[in-house]
Amino acid sequence: MYALLYSTGRMVSSSAKTPNPSFEGSCARSRAAPLNSDVGPLNQPPTPAIRAIALPDSKRKIVPKPYPIHQLSKALLLLAALFLPAFSALAQTSSAAASDPNLEFPTRLHAVARDGYTISALITHHGTPQAFRHGVALFAGHPGILRLREEEGALRFDLRGNFLVRSRRQWLDDDILVAVVDAPSDQWAGFSQQWRETPRYGADVAALLADIGARYKVADWTFIGTSEGSISAFHAARMNPALARRLILTASVFSPSRNGPGLYGVDLATLPAATLWVHHEDDPCRYTAYRDAQEFAAKSGKPLLTLRGGGPGRGGACEAYTAHGFVGVEREAVRGMLHWIRSGQLPPG
Repeated sequence: MYALLYSTGRMVSSSAKTPNPSFEGSCARSRAAPLNSDVGPLNQPPTPAIRAIALPDSKRKIVPKPYPIHQLSKALLLLAALFLPAFSALAQTSSAAASDPNLEFPTRLHAVARDGYTISALITHHGTPQAFRHGVALFAGHPGILRLREEEGALRFDLRGNFLVRSRRQWLDDDILVAVVDAPSDQWAGFSQQWRETPRYGADVAALLADIGARYKVADWTFIGTSEGSISAFHAARMNPALARRLILTASVFSPSRNGPGLYGVDLATLPAATLWVHHEDDPCRYTAYRDAQEFAAKSGKPLLTLRGGGPGRGGACEAYTAHGFVGVEREAVRGMLHWIRSGQLPPG
């Protein structure tokens, strides 16, 4: 088994060590960035008064008749009424894209109604494709609740700083559709690790991705989880082996805690044949230790993609803008995973 180290590192081989015993719940939390900014009224300069000046016949000039001030004001108000909404929408779009560069690409909410609740995904893709060779279903870290919704015509969601959510544009080309999977709406109060093991969750994810696949003509799906989202991805893939062609588990929670069992004790034989572990060697979170990633990779017989470098980090050790969230090496992590999806091999060192 090999671990890939990018330009900041080198190729190394992995060795197994003792698993970490516990995990607590601040993994990959982030604060939402604002979507919109206010646009003030259009300010017009005052229109000067125009008057005719009497001149001798030999020097008389033709002075244009002034447009009546009240009619000019009405015309300006009409133009403002016609074009201000468009200017405002353009300004809001530009502001949103500035705060979240992922929104430069077509982005929409896709919801599927279930029995008294919905399950939704945030869809991102290039603008031109009519069909997609690969769909990547992304499962964000703790708490795994995006609260996807539309308010006043604008798309709103939480967990924008999560590694998979903030880096989703890095996946995009004409072959790839990205779907960030939200928790079912009736689980927004508390999306427990234990509940993610239930058959209903497996059925909810299957219904959502089948609907997206039919709508966008997605040929196959890869399930990808990060931090506590690895638990979601693992169980969703375990319960949908025909749907989940591949499984990628990044910065995974291996140890039990007050939040739940993590991946500790799961039957590694239930992993899909095509499974990839991805971890940062300097992950500072004690519940997602790199040595545990090495051990799980060795026990499962699945490859481990290792990242080094990046930064600078900020926030708590288990939060999104540290090596736990691949800060500074997001693109390298995604490029490595894409190479594996397309070739079945780790990228060359």
